[in-house]
Amino acid sequence: MHTEHHWINTPITADLLRGALDVEHTEHGVLPHRLPARARAQNTDPQLAMAEAQPSGVRLAFRTGATAVELDTLPTKRSYVGAPPRPDGVYELLVDGRVVGRASATGGNTLTVDMSKGTVEHTAGQPGTLRFADLPGGMKDVELWLPHNETTELVALRTDAPVEPAPDPGRKVWLHHGSSISHGSDAAGPTTTWPALAASLGGVELINLGFGGSALLDPFTARTLRDTPADLISVKIGINLVNADLMRLRAFGPAVHGFLDTVREGHPTAPLLVVSPILCPIHEDTPGPSAPDFSNVSEGRLLFKAMGDPAEPAGGKLTLNVIRAELARIVEQRSADDPNLHYLDGRDLYGAADSVELPLPDQLHPDAAAHRRIGERFAERVFADGGTFA
Repeated sequence: MHTEHHWINTPITADLLRGALDVEHTEHGVLPHRLPARARAQNTDPQLAMAEAQPSGVRLAFRTGATAVELDTLPTKRSYVGAPPRPDGVYELLVDGRVVGRASATGGNTLTVDMSKGTVEHTAGQPGTLRFADLPGGMKDVELWLPHNETTELVALRTDAPVEPAPDPGRKVWLHHGSSISHGSDAAGPTTTWPALAASLGGVELINLGFGGSALLDPFTARTLRDTPADLISVKIGINLVNADLMRLRAFGPAVHGFLDTVREGHPTAPLLVVSPILCPIHEDTPGPSAPDFSNVSEGRLLFKAMGDPAEPAGGKLTLNVIRAELARIVEQRSADDPNLHYLDGRDLYGAADSVELPLPDQLHPDAAAHRRIGERFAERVFADGGTFA
């Protein structure tokens, strides 16, 4: 535990945070958001409200000579009725770009979700303290990455030497939007979600607007992308539209055009990459919705299954193959007048051979090893010499 005379308390302000688009002041401290207040006010979906408040890609960034750092934090953990317990969220501390510590917070609030009933119960808890000690001496750049999958209220930051905001690293800013796979799903930690890994390999600054279950072509998300300063932009579209069974082909094409039109209002010439879904066998040719399958819960496995009929695409229902074909068509059409618009087939990141070697454990989400593969391939195809964003 800390002693007051030995530690320096630094207020947690927006200039210490990267990857967040807004900061809400709560009774406990500050809550980073990945959607601005105006967008949140237009949202009525509790799934998106939960997802955007989970700080995937958000990190405290500061310069200090401290050899010890403490963070008081109030996490909100999730528990699913009938499913195995979820691991606690992981915090990772980087010094000059290298991971030197990992920790999880005890205590906190709990959301108990009953997917079969569609109910959520909130149980209040107390903040916990993380401590990272024995850091290298001398001035250094420190980043403390918050859990990608656990809502995190930041209560207090303490160090044994003064803190100042980290200097601008001078790297290009990559703004990315996608589904739970981009959010991080079952990655091992916040720096190894596939977007975080790709950003590190590509030498860019990440703003991750991957929202679990919520990449649904919402206009307020498009406006957020439009209004967020960025040098490089990518949007990964498809899986949530299928597993939510949200729209038909007639609505999908115009919605994609409208989404891209809005992004282009704020970024008329920035490189813009449209990424179609990675391989997901249950939805390649079978529409949604997706539903949880509890038949293997006793073995510690929660699976998902496709509830649609493979004959339904003839009537306009969406599958992943339908979406890929339509996205490729739209990008080809638009790129005649927009040479900075590009398309990437998600199966180039995770395809049939990968599905055999690294199958999706719950039929929807890649595991930690697959996240690493997707991130490495994205960096190679997009950020490396000769890549889309090179």
